[in-house]
Amino acid sequence: MKRFSLLIILFSFLQGGLAQTNSMQPDTRKVTSPGFKVGEYLKFRIHYGIIDAGVATLEVKGTTTKNGRSTYHMIGKGKSVGMAEWFFKTRDTYQTYMDTEKLVPVEFIRDVNEGGYKINRHLTFDHESNEVKDILKSSTKTYPMKPFSQDLLSTFYYSRCLPTGSLTKGKMIPVDMFLDYDNFAFGYKFIGTAMLKTKWGKVRCQKFIPVVQSGRVFDDKESLTIWVTDDANRIPMRLEADLLVGSIKIDLVDYKNIITPIKFY
Repeated sequence: MKRFSLLIILFSFLQGGLAQTNSMQPDTRKVTSPGFKVGEYLKFRIHYGIIDAGVATLEVKGTTTKNGRSTYHMIGKGKSVGMAEWFFKTRDTYQTYMDTEKLVPVEFIRDVNEGGYKINRHLTFDHESNEVKDILKSSTKTYPMKPFSQDLLSTFYYSRCLPTGSLTKGKMIPVDMFLDYDNFAFGYKFIGTAMLKTKWGKVRCQKFIPVVQSGRVFDDKESLTIWVTDDANRIPMRLEADLLVGSIKIDLVDYKNIITPIKFY
């Protein structure tokens, strides 16, 4: 993450509330109450300091079959806008196919172009052997992953499907992610609830601080705060971070087809 990536910043840390059940085996774990549905659409506006830097969208496109499993198909897109187009033109697309029962990734596609720097991945996940392949590189080479690892995009959706009502202030939540051929472990600290002012009115949110590796993007382990709706949707409403240079704020600006109406005051 040495380069400024709109969607990596967005997806990597919109994970408050994740509580993985790693003691369960892939053939027994089921998630019966998804926090999203087919057709859901979320749009975020990204500000880098005073600059209107970009927009990002997340959409549950539908269901399909991958490797004999029923899967959700999610697409995330990010692009720079305005002045950001002049100095760092960004066009990012992420796709994940998640098993509809276990909510683990089956395939993950990453197509990134950030100021001419390009990344292309097409990963397939084997949750029986805990191995990942990138079929764009090799049909035989595998990479080890931790049990129930999520990809960059699937983490966002899985985190919204598990209950957070029993969280106590200061509780740490572990998260496992497979990114760029390696395993990453994060921790998330629940810091309480708060009313957040939005364009639609005030909304009750749960607040989380992710603990990340010092020196990568965020200069302090508590430099990033996430506000997530305190309801069944668990939609991130705002993300604020102090970067090594400047600051970033991401706000939800549009949404459609969520599972339950958001209560604004």
